[in-house]
Amino acid sequence: MDDESTPESGRSGYHHGDLRASLLSTAMEMLEAGESFSLRAVAREAGVSPTAPYRHFADREALESALAVQGFDDLRRRLSADGARAASVEELVGFAVTYVAFALERPALFSLMFGRECDDSDDERVRAAGELHALLADSLGDVFPDRDPGPLATALWSLTHGLAFLHLDGKLSAASADEVATRVRTSFAALGFN
Repeated sequence: MDDESTPESGRSGYHHGDLRASLLSTAMEMLEAGESFSLRAVAREAGVSPTAPYRHFADREALESALAVQGFDDLRRRLSADGARAASVEELVGFAVTYVAFALERPALFSLMFGRECDDSDDERVRAAGELHALLADSLGDVFPDRDPGPLATALWSLTHGLAFLHLDGKLSAASADEVATRVRTSFAALGFN
């Protein structure tokens, strides 16, 4: 048995594969199940030695940052699997609907992604957040070529992000995905985006 393996069989059942991927998968499962985790707890669940995670993550913050990167990448792919920008107001509103749905489907990850500032020294997290921002800013520039995309992006993100957290916090009903999607669409329509 190598020094990464332990006799215990964790949730992910790591077996001489990609240790980093196994640790991230295990940590994501724990995060989304609402379990608190440390590097030791993730190692135990993954079935590896307590020191194995330190080969890839300096500390819990580094692991959380890697999870946030996955979240940003997942959200960007949900918005546009092929990287295509929104080409109409309707598609932009569709991005907002998808954004709020993602928040409601993966609330712990969403909170982790947006719960604290990006560390500018974390290249991967900055890259992932930047790619998401670029998709949205470029889409706004295409749909509204005569408007300054910066303030417009801030305004529309504020609306969308606010709707996500109002639903997450129980201030707005999230009884069904259709109800939430309708609320997002009507909120945009109220501001003339329809």
